[in-house]
Amino acid sequence: MPHADPAATQDDRVRRILARTRTIAVVGASPDASRPSHRVMAFLQSRGFRTIPVNPRAAGGPILGERCVARLEDIDEPIDLVDVFRMPSAVPEIVESAIRVGAKAVWMQLGIRHDAAAARAQAAGLEVVMDRCPAIDMPRLGIPGPGG
Repeated sequence: MPHADPAATQDDRVRRILARTRTIAVVGASPDASRPSHRVMAFLQSRGFRTIPVNPRAAGGPILGERCVARLEDIDEPIDLVDVFRMPSAVPEIVESAIRVGAKAVWMQLGIRHDAAAARAQAAGLEVVMDRCPAIDMPRLGIPGPGG
């Protein structure tokens, strides 16, 4: 029996997650337009996703027209995807919050991996993507987003 191509499997998971995603909490979102989290959040908005910035240092202020909250638990609507722009050491706590709020998936951005936290998320029923960026994957895979 031939082995599955790991890249194809990962691409299939990315397609599946993004196809059912409408609302994305961007943990580590920055009001600074030069930061990757700001640029990716703007990209996601341009593709029709509802984005909610999460950053305790910027809480209460606007980021790309959305009110920033301090933590996932401060969001009062369902979250489909938690997009993580934080150091790997912060990921376990973010995963626990994502589980508590009922998120469906956790996405760790480029350079971010935490295998134990990923296993915890998966055990709780969340899908996980690590070390990837939706602003790269969506154009590469031809995924339009909910806005078309």
